[in-house]
Amino acid sequence: MTLNLKLSLALFITIIFWASAFVGIKTSLESYSPTHLALLRYLVASSLLFLIALFKPLKIPDKKDYPAIMLIGLIGISIYHVALNYGEVTVSASSASFIINAVPIFSALLASVFLKEKLKIYSWVGIAISFIGVFLILTGEYGGIHFDLSGALILIAAISQAFFFVLQKPYLKKYGVIDFSIYVIWAGTFFMLIFSPGLFDSIANARSTDTLAVVYLGIFPGVISYLLFAYVLSKLSASKTTSFIFLVPVTTIFLSWILINDSG
Repeated sequence: MTLNLKLSLALFITIIFWASAFVGIKTSLESYSPTHLALLRYLVASSLLFLIALFKPLKIPDKKDYPAIMLIGLIGISIYHVALNYGEVTVSASSASFIINAVPIFSALLASVFLKEKLKIYSWVGIAISFIGVFLILTGEYGGIHFDLSGALILIAAISQAFFFVLQKPYLKKYGVIDFSIYVIWAGTFFMLIFSPGLFDSIANARSTDTLAVVYLGIFPGVISYLLFAYVLSKLSASKTTSFIFLVPVTTIFLSWILINDSG
């Protein structure tokens, strides 16, 4: 299926919001720990989705799908966001977005295994180029080659997100975009409740602008972008859909420069 106006608009909005998320995370980490940031962000997201669920009856999942929903939520929400937040403690927003650029690499490989999607030659070329770029960032742009733990955490986040996109695709058709997205976000939020101790103190001591940034992260890059991307994923192959993530780093660099004067 080619990109029609609805799919193009959904991708455009998603890319803008996800690019802004790297900037929002970077600024929010000045007041919040990585775990409290992830938890508060998805408490906001889950609360909004609860309101949506009040007006839209949800399809109850089959019992056999409960483990898959919990696993997908754990991988794609809990692990992804906690690892990304820890990585951004020391990695710039723009560099983090470039490492997350590895998502299409892993998504394409996983889709070929789990979804039997066939990769064309230009896809393999893109994967190779992306892998080289991620490797250069991981080994360090400055001061020689070294193993960067923060970069590795963000790479773990990229792998988690790739699994998230590929594993959820069969269920989007079964349950629908909105219903399944709600369930996995709730599942991911549930696992992060382990980080609850001290959260209210963090909120009380945080700058109001950072708390507002977390609310923004929960609503726009969280709920809206995940729903829109899941919609596109339900219409296109996993490898093609995730390839558009390549547009996020350039957008992040621009937003970082405009909003927080972070160009590196």
